[in-house]
Amino acid sequence: MLTRRLKRIFQNDGQTLIVAFDHGLTEGPAKGMEAPAGILMKLAASGADAILTSYGIATRFTDEIAALGLILRLDVGGTKLGKMGPGSQYFRVEDALRIGADAVAVSAFPGTPQEKETLETLAKVIMEAHQWGLPVMAEMQPGGFDAGPDVCTPEAIRLSARIAAEFGADWVKVPYTNQFKQVVQSCYVPAVMLGGVRVNDQRRLFEMVWDAKHAGAAGIAVGRNIFQADDPGAVVKALEAILHQNADVDEACVIYDQAHASFNKSGPVSGSFRE
Repeated sequence: MLTRRLKRIFQNDGQTLIVAFDHGLTEGPAKGMEAPAGILMKLAASGADAILTSYGIATRFTDEIAALGLILRLDVGGTKLGKMGPGSQYFRVEDALRIGADAVAVSAFPGTPQEKETLETLAKVIMEAHQWGLPVMAEMQPGGFDAGPDVCTPEAIRLSARIAAEFGADWVKVPYTNQFKQVVQSCYVPAVMLGGVRVNDQRRLFEMVWDAKHAGAAGIAVGRNIFQADDPGAVVKALEAILHQNADVDEACVIYDQAHASFNKSGPVSGSFRE
């Protein structure tokens, strides 16, 4: 059962293009997420493999995400109206099973005051999920979400990825580093690159994804750099080409430009909040 569910997320080439669409849990109607239906349809049609999202999105937009592997986030780190930080588990493995999720996700924060608490949550979720053959993605954020490069170092990322593997995670989501090869070599489960802060230069995003893939990454889990782009569908098409078609950065840029030109002619996919 666990292997079958993983095949809904990772393709036969071992790669996955996960769109992180869980930001509404903390930011509400973040830029690019105001009207979910249209953007979700576009992401699915453009070549995304899976979506990491909230219980609300997963249950209210079932048609729009039906073609995608579904990863349900179980923990939340507070909202931007309060004090955001390392999260607490609000949703259960049973909730994910009830809505047909293919995997669940939780975060852990090595090197922070919440290290022990978040690792305990990770272990608890892995034990419960594996009883039902449900895979777990561990999102490892050494130093926390806002940690700078002096804290979130390549060595800290490498260490955090291995810790998640030792806890039993089926794959890990970790920040990009130009030493991603060392991360992969010391982590015996698949490692995917998280998107991080918004990158205004599309080529720079493609360069990071190409570099991570060729260092051994099993794909990406990218959010703002997709759904906040001028043309999210064009970004997905280009990233899909890098991950699944072995396109290089120049080829990805051409694919993006062509798709974006078509987008400019036809206009964005319309969509609105569901009642």
